[in-house]
Amino acid sequence: MKKTFKIIVLTALFGILYINGNAQGEKDSLRVLFVGNSYTYFENMPQMVSVISEKTGTKLITEKITLGGAKLSEHWRGERGLKTLEKIKSGDFDIVILQEWSLGTVSERDSAMKYLALFSDFVREQGAIPYYYLTWAREKVPQQQSTISNAYREAAGQNDAVVVPVGEAWAIARKLRPDFKLFNPDGTHPSAFGAYLTACVFVDVITGELPAVLPTFLGTRDRHGESVILMMIDQFDADFCRAVALEAVSR
Repeated sequence: MKKTFKIIVLTALFGILYINGNAQGEKDSLRVLFVGNSYTYFENMPQMVSVISEKTGTKLITEKITLGGAKLSEHWRGERGLKTLEKIKSGDFDIVILQEWSLGTVSERDSAMKYLALFSDFVREQGAIPYYYLTWAREKVPQQQSTISNAYREAAGQNDAVVVPVGEAWAIARKLRPDFKLFNPDGTHPSAFGAYLTACVFVDVITGELPAVLPTFLGTRDRHGESVILMMIDQFDADFCRAVALEAVSR
């Protein structure tokens, strides 16, 4: 992505944060919508993003519109009961995160590029910034990571979108600690640890920071006010996720 665009994006975000903070007299906040499928909703990853962000200077208020196996083309056309365009248009979001299905950039690249572009234009028309959730290669085919990364990065360059290099963080983690269980037993979906690392990457990219000490107990409350435990992780593994996320984002 061009450096000039990154500067523009950061300037816009800081402007939003300044206005929010002064108008509300509270912690800065951004409203974030995740558009995707099970790679997004497994292990309550968007909620993890929100909880981890509480330790930064920017509270991320996350929502999601997801469906198992959903492609961006289905989100765009409103298939399978999805009302994604309506959600984006009515939600007053600052950021919309776009996630193509796991093999979309590998086996249906033209479609992925088409709908990333269409969504990016639509998101900007609503006053939000498009972010791309650069996903990971499946456990048994790590060599596909370069194909996935290249597609998302090319699309981001064409559409002035921000890349969130989750898959690249996973590749770093797999190289450094092959024993670190990022995957669910199916070899494609994230485990709780995979979702935690993913959330760290999102927080770092969006807020520009990660807490020096990441939370090891993640909990939230449902709409009825009942407590919900998202996950527990020991400090060694949390520190590992932090280091990996910072490295991936800084590349």
